[in-house]
Amino acid sequence: MSTTVVRARRVVLPGGEQAAAVHVVAGRVTAVTAFDDAPADAVTLAEDEVLLPGLVDSHVHVNEPGRTEWEGFASATRAAAAGGITTVVDMPLNSIPPTTTLDGLVTKRAAAAGQVSVDVAFWGGAVPRNTAELRPMLDAGVVGFKCFLLDSGVPEFPPLDDAGLREVLTDLAAVDGLLIAHCEDEAVIDAAPDPAGRSYAGFLASRPPAAEETAIARLLTVAADTGARVHVVHLADAGALPLLRRARADGTRVTVETCPHYLTFAADEVPDGDTAYKCCPPIREASHRELLWSALADGTVDMVVSDHSPCTPELKRLDVGDFGLAWGGIAGLQVTLPAVWTGARARGLPLTRVVELMSAAPAALAGLPTKGGIAVGKDADLVAFAPDATAVVGALEHRNPVTPYAGRELTGVVRRVWLAGQPLDGGPPRGRLLDRGGSARVAG
Repeated sequence: MSTTVVRARRVVLPGGEQAAAVHVVAGRVTAVTAFDDAPADAVTLAEDEVLLPGLVDSHVHVNEPGRTEWEGFASATRAAAAGGITTVVDMPLNSIPPTTTLDGLVTKRAAAAGQVSVDVAFWGGAVPRNTAELRPMLDAGVVGFKCFLLDSGVPEFPPLDDAGLREVLTDLAAVDGLLIAHCEDEAVIDAAPDPAGRSYAGFLASRPPAAEETAIARLLTVAADTGARVHVVHLADAGALPLLRRARADGTRVTVETCPHYLTFAADEVPDGDTAYKCCPPIREASHRELLWSALADGTVDMVVSDHSPCTPELKRLDVGDFGLAWGGIAGLQVTLPAVWTGARARGLPLTRVVELMSAAPAALAGLPTKGGIAVGKDADLVAFAPDATAVVGALEHRNPVTPYAGRELTGVVRRVWLAGQPLDGGPPRGRLLDRGGSARVAG
C-alpha cells in the first residue's frame, strides 16, 4: 500500500488552521500529527502555501453524452483538478438523454467511465411523470434529484408544476431523499419585459427578484407540508434571505447555495452586449452581492458552488450580443476558488470559512462522508494553495473559452493537487465514479 506524508505550516483542518503533517495510506488519511512528526521524505509545502482539503463542487453541468461539444467529462474534470476541486457532482441536464431514468443514469456513467480526472457523483432529475424512477435511481446511487420550477431551457427536462412538486416531495420524504430546485417563477417572468437586445439592464428587468422569491416560497410551503429535505440552487436574490431564515426557524429542512459569479460581479459592471455574463437567475445589483456575502458569514447561505454551465461560443451569440438569444450559463469551474477567495479576503472572511463553504458543506449536501475535510478516515484529497499569490485568468481547461472571468486578476493560486494521496500531474485519468455515500461503483 502506498504511503505519503504531506505537511505544511498552515493546514486547514475541521477544527481550524494549524501546522500539521497529514499521513496517507492507500488513499485515505490515517493520521494528522504535529508538523515535525513526519519522515524525511515527507512532502513539505512552501512557506507561502496552505494545505486545504480538495473542494467539492455539487453543481456542475458536464452535458455528456449528447451535448459534449458544450462540455465533456474529460475537459470538465481537468478544469476541476486545475482549480483544486477534487469531487464534482454532475447535473442531470443538459445531456441527452438526461439523467431522469435509471437507463439514463447507466448511459451517463458509461459516458464518464475512464475519462474523469477527479471523482464524480451524479444527481438524478425529477420531471413530470417520472416519480416511479426516483427510488430506482436512489438505489443505484444518485445523491438526490434536481428539478426546475419553470422552463429549463431544454425540452427533454420539463419543469414541475405545483402538483408535480408535491408528488415528488411526498415520495422523497418517505425515504429522506433530497430535492434541489431551480427557483424562478414562470408567471412572474412572463409578466416582465422582454429580454431581447444588447442591454444588460433590459435582461435584468426580464427576470426580477420577485421571480426567485415567489418560487422559493412555493418550494418552502410544500417542503413544510411534506417534511422533505429541499435545497435552493444558485441564489442571486438577497430579498429571499428572510424567507429562508423564517422557514428554518419554523423547522423546514432547507439549505441554500450561491455561486461565485453572484459574489464577484454586479449588474452595473456588466457591459452591454457581453453575453458571457448571461445566466439565470441573473447577476444582480451590488446590494444583492453584498447581502449574499453577509449571509455566507452568518450561515444563512450554506455553500458556494460553481453552477458551471457552459455552451459553445456560437450559442453565446457574442456576434450580436443579444441577451434574449444567448444561452444562459456561466463557465467558471476552474476559477471558483480564487474568485471566491478574492472576494472573501476583501471582506474579512477567513480561509477556514471558505473551505467550509466550498468543501465540507457541499460534501454534506451530496451525502459524501469521505469528502470535505482533512481528517482520519477521509479521502486524502489535498490542495496546495497560495492565498497571497495573484494570477490573471487566461486559457482554461474548459472545453470552450467563453467566460466572464477572462482577463480578470484573482487572488489565490492552486499549485498542486493530490487525489487519494497521489499527485494529479497530468497522467491518465484516475477519478472514480461515486455512489451516494462515497463508494465507487464504477472505476473511472
